[in-house]
Amino acid sequence: MSKKVTLDASGVYYKQLNEQIHEALEQGADTIEVCNVRGQRYLGSAIDGPVTFILHGVPGQDLGAFMRGPRIQVEGNVQDGVGNTMDDGTIVVNGMAGDVLGYAMRGGRILVRSDVGYRVGIHMKAYMDKSPVIVAGGKAGDFLGEYMAGGAIILLGMETSKPDAPITGRSLGTGMHGGVIYIRGTVPEYQLGPGLQFEPLTDDDMAFIRKHVDAFAKEFGKDADEIMNAEFSKVKPFSHRPYGNMYVGTN
Repeated sequence: MSKKVTLDASGVYYKQLNEQIHEALEQGADTIEVCNVRGQRYLGSAIDGPVTFILHGVPGQDLGAFMRGPRIQVEGNVQDGVGNTMDDGTIVVNGMAGDVLGYAMRGGRILVRSDVGYRVGIHMKAYMDKSPVIVAGGKAGDFLGEYMAGGAIILLGMETSKPDAPITGRSLGTGMHGGVIYIRGTVPEYQLGPGLQFEPLTDDDMAFIRKHVDAFAKEFGKDADEIMNAEFSKVKPFSHRPYGNMYVGTN
């Protein structure tokens, strides 16, 4: 039988709020709704299994860090480090996200309705049979996909607070040696980090994008056909060792 617990985060320090969450889980809750979230950190971190979190407000740093399986739904914006090293599960942000979103994540999916910050997807990696995905409906800051080793980022550039800004900032994919970045629209080549190239999209690429765009559209009430009715760019690294020639003794 499903059990839902509602918590009020007003004036509650993050350690105490996380203690309340863990106590609710120990008592059998599988849905936890938290109201009046105001920057409390580490919510949903290191939690296993099919638990649903519904958060109203603005969670603090490292939301969903190290989590393995939960669904976190945020009715608001989020701060930095969301999904830090997450292993599995889903994070849905009905707003904007800060910097280093998905840092070193190795599984699961993060959907953000609007803009995302700097160094999104840094150190993302595929792990065994898992391959993480980030879909952002807005624009991104500098160093998108920095040092990315696996997984995929889909940047749509549609819902944004920065209409005059380019869809992504400088040094796109710097140090990237695995994975793929899909961008709805085009990006000037000078914005690419070293060792990257644009590649033609295959039918498999379009099917992959469509799958995750469908999920994005369902979460945020968008028209998936409208989103797909555009040209997409595909960015990948030339090599799995883009800086290999910089090391002594390396051919």
